Amino acid sequence: MQAILGVIFHFIGGFASGSFYIPYKKVKGWAWESFWIVGGLFSWLIVPPLAAWLTIPNFSEIIKNTSGSILQLTYVFGVLWGIGGLTYGLGVRYLGVALGSSVILGLCSVFGSLIPSIYYEFNPEPNKDTISTLMNTHWGQMVLLGILVCVIGIVICGRAGVMKEKEMTASGDVSATNTEYKFGLGITLAIISGVLSACFNFGIEAGHSMADTANHIWMAANPGQGNFLYQNNVTYIVILWGGFTTNFIYCMILNAKNKTFGNYTDKKTPLLANYLFSALAGTTWFLQFFFYGMGESRLGNGPSSWILHMAFIILIANIWGLVLKEWKGVSRKALMTVVAGIATIVISVLIVGYGNKIKDKENVQVTSNSKI
Repeated sequence: MQAILGVIFHFIGGFASGSFYIPYKKVKGWAWESFWIVGGLFSWLIVPPLAAWLTIPNFSEIIKNTSGSILQLTYVFGVLWGIGGLTYGLGVRYLGVALGSSVILGLCSVFGSLIPSIYYEFNPEPNKDTISTLMNTHWGQMVLLGILVCVIGIVICGRAGVMKEKEMTASGDVSATNTEYKFGLGITLAIISGVLSACFNFGIEAGHSMADTANHIWMAANPGQGNFLYQNNVTYIVILWGGFTTNFIYCMILNAKNKTFGNYTDKKTPLLANYLFSALAGTTWFLQFFFYGMGESRLGNGPSSWILHMAFIILIANIWGLVLKEWKGVSRKALMTVVAGIATIVISVLIVGYGNKIKDKENVQVTSNSKI
């Protein structure tokens, strides 16, 4: 049951992440950097502490009592994650949407899910899964298989995207032509983005002592009710400070370069609607990690949580592409290829979920045996 709840929470988080950009499409008359940073104020500065205040009593005391080295490392991972998000756009610019997104999300999935396990192989901590544990247990092998299948699904979706771009280009639709295609530069940026985007998961690991404190306080006050669903909400605050730093500096540079500071007060644009839609997008974006934390509390912050999160994002984003008819006019072969990619990702999620179900059963058996 814990595994099922974890998968459901990760699905909701993936749905939020795969859908958050839609409100931005309703913003009129603003440059990208303007609506992005307004939404970011809600994503990174306003909603995270509000969520922590609603779910974790005295969360600020937990942060204050955390060692400076832990806070610094967590913040640095947030900064690096923010850079990963910015280089994502450049990778897509030089490789194209399909190929760029597939390479970046594939790398992010693999790095974010496996590196913590490799780290704990050499720096063991209680209740942290190591790479040898994954390789030498039935449930761990199922999780690794799920990761492999997920990457295959990402590659298939990327292949479908490449087919679409070629077909649209051949048909004379210049909007689909990527005149800035530079494979060498693009693949370099994609690798940087894929690695650094995984730093959000590393930030969760770096600041896990804050989540552990919140969890211990909860369990002491609520004995026998399991791990605290919202324990990561305090860690997110510090990680997202780092992400905000990177994005704020970059957006301010673009505002200055493009002379778009006037967007924020331009009465020729629907100011109220623009602020509301940006706030909605930013809040929706944060909800992905709000529910990620809930899913992690049921599955643990091992490879399965991260891969489920990434898989559901890719799944929902591709489904939105179908719903919004972004694939209208392409060949049946290209359409069936993207459907096959989505189906493969669904299968990967089921495999990871099954692996965690096996883990739940093993944990129950170990607990039962220890009581005998």
